Amino acid sequence: STMEETDREAVATAVQRVAGMLQRPDQLDKVEQYRRREARKKASVEARLKVQSWINLSMLRALNLTGNKELRKNDLHITYREVAVIIFEYFKIISFKIFKNNSYRCSPAFFLVLSLSFPEIVRETHDLIERGELLQAHRKLMDLECSRDNLMYEQYRMDSKNTHDMNLIHTYFGDMQKLSEELAKQLWMVVQRSLVTVRRDPTLLVSVVRIIEREEKIDRRMLDRKKQTGFIPPGRPKKWKEKMFNILERTVSTRIEGTQADTRESDKMWLVRHLEIIRKYVLDDLLVAKTLLDQCFPPHYDIFNRLLNMYHQALATRMQELAAEDLEANEIVSLLSWVLNTYTSAEMMGNSELSPEVDVNSLDALISQNVIDQLLSKYMSTLTSNIIGWLRKALETDKKDWIKETEPEADQDGYYQTTLPAIVFQMFEQNLQVAAQINEDLKTKVLILCLQQMNSFLTRYKDEAQLYKEDHLKNRQYPQCYVQYMIAVINNCQTFKESIISLKRKYLKSDMEDALSISHANMDATLDIIAKEGCSSLLDEVFMDLEPHLNELMTKKWLMGSNAVGTICVTVEDYFNDFAKIKKPYKKTMTLEAHRRVVVEYIRAIMLKRISFKNAEERKEGAERMIKEAEQFRFLFKKLATGSGEDTEGLCEIIEAIAEVIKLTDPSLLYLEVSTLVSKYPDIRDDHIAALLTVRGDASRDMKQTIIETLDQGPSQPNPNYVPIFKEITVPTLTVPKLLK
Repeated sequence: STMEETDREAVATAVQRVAGMLQRPDQLDKVEQYRRREARKKASVEARLKVQSWINLSMLRALNLTGNKELRKNDLHITYREVAVIIFEYFKIISFKIFKNNSYRCSPAFFLVLSLSFPEIVRETHDLIERGELLQAHRKLMDLECSRDNLMYEQYRMDSKNTHDMNLIHTYFGDMQKLSEELAKQLWMVVQRSLVTVRRDPTLLVSVVRIIEREEKIDRRMLDRKKQTGFIPPGRPKKWKEKMFNILERTVSTRIEGTQADTRESDKMWLVRHLEIIRKYVLDDLLVAKTLLDQCFPPHYDIFNRLLNMYHQALATRMQELAAEDLEANEIVSLLSWVLNTYTSAEMMGNSELSPEVDVNSLDALISQNVIDQLLSKYMSTLTSNIIGWLRKALETDKKDWIKETEPEADQDGYYQTTLPAIVFQMFEQNLQVAAQINEDLKTKVLILCLQQMNSFLTRYKDEAQLYKEDHLKNRQYPQCYVQYMIAVINNCQTFKESIISLKRKYLKSDMEDALSISHANMDATLDIIAKEGCSSLLDEVFMDLEPHLNELMTKKWLMGSNAVGTICVTVEDYFNDFAKIKKPYKKTMTLEAHRRVVVEYIRAIMLKRISFKNAEERKEGAERMIKEAEQFRFLFKKLATGSGEDTEGLCEIIEAIAEVIKLTDPSLLYLEVSTLVSKYPDIRDDHIAALLTVRGDASRDMKQTIIETLDQGPSQPNPNYVPIFKEITVPTLTVPKLLK
């Protein structure tokens, strides 16, 4: 039978083994020793055979026996004492195999102790974790895992399809998985706070890194074994290094996002504040990472560069989120300036303490060029509407000043002015300085925009000054300080001119000068018109006040000794005390124009033929009065033009030349005198000569006719500096029929 064959084979094997043991005479002394060894082996084999079926079903349950003295299963009777022997034998078999093949160096006895005191070791490990003694806790956890993994491995080798027994082992060691999770939780808390921990307790961080490194080694070993045997314990690979980097990445993102303390509603400067906090945090963190954190990690972790990359990615994400918000113009500038300049500056990534590890030239852009262009485009359109609004508001505010009952402020030289140019150019300056923070190109665009808007604004300014004048003419008592504010408007033109030049010099590259020359010329022309019209309206004021006195000239009352010219001079001088507050280029023009207009009005009074002298005595008296009054005018305007270096002699000479024609006593010389006058002032027309001869009162109609006809052929020798004055003086035609009688 099969049983007998087996016995025979066993005996034959035994004989062979004994023969092998007793080949030399000296080995006979050791027979007793061999017998004891074989007895032990036999007992061991019997024990294994006895419990093999029971092991598969209930070994792990037996480990949890508390007080049962006996276990009944399939009519198999095993006492509690035998359980210990069975387990010991079971572990011994497995342990010896493990001991041979394993680098854990766990002794068989250790496996027994470990397995029998498993709940206690779990409790101890838990307490160590609670106390923060992570390295010791991890050492115990590794021992427990070593025990479980190797038991499972041996079970797998003996019977890889027996999932039931495998699950029993797994269930028995179930608490160990919770321990691993508990420990991991502690590790991740340290990792999350690593930049704080490294300053306060670097040893703790080093311990965490050592634990992660141990786990990485075990992961690698288990993966190698899987390649060779196909077996890998549950929960492997743990990939704690990868998890650590993921947690660092989340921590960095949260740190960047968490810096926004305010919203636009609560603080207009929310973005500036947010970006400044980010800058400070990132710089501080990276400096700590470089100087302290780097030393706590093995070099192959490349921790500083990994962190640098995490911060860069987190910043890029945050900047893209901010760029997508509905930002105001100043916020767009804050964001772009931070992204394009601050980020790479010495205040952040370009900090000398971060080099050479951080090279700003090799950092990627935080936001794409496309997004930058969109933001700049939005900024320019927002800025355009803002500037239009600001300029309109500035002009409205200035106009309110024009109707005040107090004089405008004067600058340090005493010239009247309003705050308009300062407000406008301060606004331009601010926007140019802001644009310059981003780049040259934007600065130039903003300058061009400012000057374009300035051009349109000056046209409105001109219209408003014109309306101001028209409103005043409706009621000359109002506004009370009309003259002073009109002077301020004129002076503002000069300030605007100087400010435009200074703005261009400061912010415009010379190669862009040509692009703006046309608009600059337009602005200068508009400003000259505003100033000229302003000066003209002020002179209109003067001459409206002079009108009653000008109407007295060349009348009987005048001849009798009226003081009209004295009053005219006093009035002009009084006005010019105010006009002294006009800036030089315009004041000079004003003085010349006033002088010219006074002379024109005086000559117009002569041409009105309000008087016709009756005799030589009256002619002499009238002519002398005219010469005296011309001298008064000369004195007045010389006084007013002091310092202007302007020669105004010629104007008063015209009055004197006319006086000579009137004063002439010999009528035969009249033609000669008149022809001298005409050759000097070739714009004198026939009607002017006719009117002049009428005022003389002694020339017959024929004589007038002859003189006028003869004069037409005469040569003219005008002074090259002479500005025609007669052409703007009309002679009333109503009196022409009288001449012809």
